[in-house]
Amino acid sequence: MRYHYIRLKIDSDMQVPYFIGAMIRGSLGYALKKVTCINPSYKCEGCFAKDGCLYYRLYELENVHHKYRLDVKLNSDKFDFGIYLYDDMCDGLVYFLSALHIALKDNGIGKERMKFESFEIFVDDILVYHNANFIPDIIYTPQSIKPQQIANNVKIKFKTPLRIKKSNEIEYDNIKIEHILRSIYQRKEQIFHNYTVHKLSYKPEYITSMKLLEYKKIYRKSFKQNKKLILDGVLGEMVVMGLDDLSLELLQIGTIIGVGKQTSFGFGAIEIEEIK
Repeated sequence: MRYHYIRLKIDSDMQVPYFIGAMIRGSLGYALKKVTCINPSYKCEGCFAKDGCLYYRLYELENVHHKYRLDVKLNSDKFDFGIYLYDDMCDGLVYFLSALHIALKDNGIGKERMKFESFEIFVDDILVYHNANFIPDIIYTPQSIKPQQIANNVKIKFKTPLRIKKSNEIEYDNIKIEHILRSIYQRKEQIFHNYTVHKLSYKPEYITSMKLLEYKKIYRKSFKQNKKLILDGVLGEMVVMGLDDLSLELLQIGTIIGVGKQTSFGFGAIEIEEIK
C-alpha cells in the first residue's frame, strides 16, 4: 500500500476561512486540468483521451473511491494543507506539484483569487520547493503504509467532519466503531486492490466504547451545480477499550486514507491516540 504525502507550508498573514478544503480542491482541479489536458476543445465530454486523463479520473468520474485526499485543518490560522496520493496516483506526483505551483502563484485560490509568493512544498517530509524554485535531482520514492503494534485501548479523534451514510442519511447518534472500521476497509480495498466490498471480512472485538460527538454543517459553493451545498458530518472523539489487533491496524490505515465520504475535500480525517 504505497502513498505520497505532499505538504504545503505557506507564509501569509491573509485571513483563513473556517474550512479551506472546497476552495483548495477547486483551485487544484482548475490548475490540474491546465497541466494535463491535451484536448484542443478543453472539454471532457466525448474526449478521446479521458480514460487516461488524471484530471478526469479525479474530478469527473463519480461514485468511485478517489485515490487522493486533502488534509486540512478546521479553523486554522494558516493556509497550510496537505495532499495524500495513493497507489498508482503516486505516478502522477509531478503533475500535482506543477498544478499546486500554478494554483498558488498564477491562478490564485478561492473566489478572491488569493496568490502566494512565499511557500514551501514537502514530499514525504523532504523539502522539494524553496525560494521560488523546485529543488533538482530528488528521487520520489513512495512510502508504504505499515501499521505498528499499539495499545488495545485507543481514543479516535475526528479532526474534520466524518460523513458515513445509512439510507442516504448521515450517521450521527448511532455511529459505532464497526461503521468506522467498515468504511476504512471498503476504502482500502477499493483504493489499493480495486475491489468493491460491502462488509468487513471479520467481526471486531472490544470490551466497551464511549463517544462524545457533535453534528456539524459546512457550506460550500458548487460552481458545477451553481448553488450552495451542505456537507454535514460528525466531529468529536470516541474511546474504544480492548480493541482487537486487526481493528487497530485498520484504524492506523484510516489515519492515512481517511474515513467516510468526501475525503477528497478534506473530510473524514482521524487521529489515533493510545490510552495506556
